[in-house]
Amino acid sequence: MIRLCDIAYVRLAVTDLDAAATFAHKIIGLQSAGANAGVRYFRSDSRTHTLSLFAGDPTDQTVGFEVATVADLNAAAAELETQRYKVSLGETDECEARHVTDMIKFLDPSGNQIELVVRHAESGRKFVPQRDVDIRGFNHVGLRSTDTRRDEDFWTRICNARVSDRIGDVPLMRVNAIHHTIALAPAASGGLHHINHQVASTDDILRTANFLREQRVPIVFGPGRHPTSGARFLYFRGPDGVTFEYSVGVDKITDEATHRPRQFNAEPWSLCQWGAVWDNSTI
Repeated sequence: MIRLCDIAYVRLAVTDLDAAATFAHKIIGLQSAGANAGVRYFRSDSRTHTLSLFAGDPTDQTVGFEVATVADLNAAAAELETQRYKVSLGETDECEARHVTDMIKFLDPSGNQIELVVRHAESGRKFVPQRDVDIRGFNHVGLRSTDTRRDEDFWTRICNARVSDRIGDVPLMRVNAIHHTIALAPAASGGLHHINHQVASTDDILRTANFLREQRVPIVFGPGRHPTSGARFLYFRGPDGVTFEYSVGVDKITDEATHRPRQFNAEPWSLCQWGAVWDNSTI
């Protein structure tokens, strides 16, 4: 079994690099961490970066997860190949671009680009949000899935993800104590559904909602509260249609022996107990 420790980063190709970098810095509030070879880096916590942007086809999206050791990485590559997944080893320049010691690349069953890495670098500098929002770090991603039951099997049988709760056939899965690291969203093709950052308080959520309206940034969903994780949330649309989320108060699951996933019906109230509805008009 592949033992994922944590989510590491997201890499996004964008059609307008300057505009996307400005959005990351001034709207999301991430701290610029420099640029190298056409890639711009942004921090949200103690690590050197959790988001990188580069010019290209916006369908080129990658999520990185960290494993503990090189031995674990080699074991992961062997397990994936046994399961008939094509695995590519990271070249030296690719590892340097991601600030990791070693890495492998593969596609999950829905075609999402996944990277497993070792020793994602920490920064000696304090993270400082770039606007009035107390960001506490990169937390999870939503992945588009062409078959959520099949993909759940991949993440829980081949990898060490555990289902925390389900909404219909949509699993919310964790790789550590945080309620979910990966959420699977039904879709016709793979890709990122959303990118989540944690903030310190509900005030950050509500203040950001007003800020986004002032900046004419489309709010997709919220403010609201998820009945699954307990988190207060706000989703908003970024460059090239990528959705970002702030949330606060997400539950932690510390007793693996007794936790049992809850089953929620596939209805709006299962997504928000305050009654917010996802705004499809912004898509």
